[in-house]
Amino acid sequence: MQTIWLSGAEWLAVLRIGLGLWWLESWRHKDKKGWFERGTGIAWAADVAGKHRWGVVRTGFRRVVEPRPKAMAYLVVYAELALGLGLVAGLLTPVALVAGLLLNLLYLVLMIHDWAEQGQNAMMALISLVALFAMAWQTWSLDSALGLFP
Repeated sequence: MQTIWLSGAEWLAVLRIGLGLWWLESWRHKDKKGWFERGTGIAWAADVAGKHRWGVVRTGFRRVVEPRPKAMAYLVVYAELALGLGLVAGLLTPVALVAGLLLNLLYLVLMIHDWAEQGQNAMMALISLVALFAMAWQTWSLDSALGLFP
């Protein structure tokens, strides 16, 4: 593979780190007080799910998320933080890439009618897939330094 300036593995590390920074930005800009104290994030998602055209989304949200809104708020917010830190540092990278891909797919399905969010979720999912199959943890990562996932 020929590349300019960096090696192919280094460019994949740049892509991985960029995706991690994107997750960190998703975490940083959230109104955590609103999410944790007033339940704004889960309430918004409940409204979206309640109007969803797919019954499986409405039912799934009602069964999994609605009974535990506070726990789900913490799960979503801190999952984004953990994904960002894991991808930037390259620690447990394959796990972070699969978890991020699944979270983006969940967001994509939930917000299927919100075109403003779809581009972001689709691109983040695509980057996760490319980074996973190209094993983007081989360079500039704690995984590589620790000999994890050879």
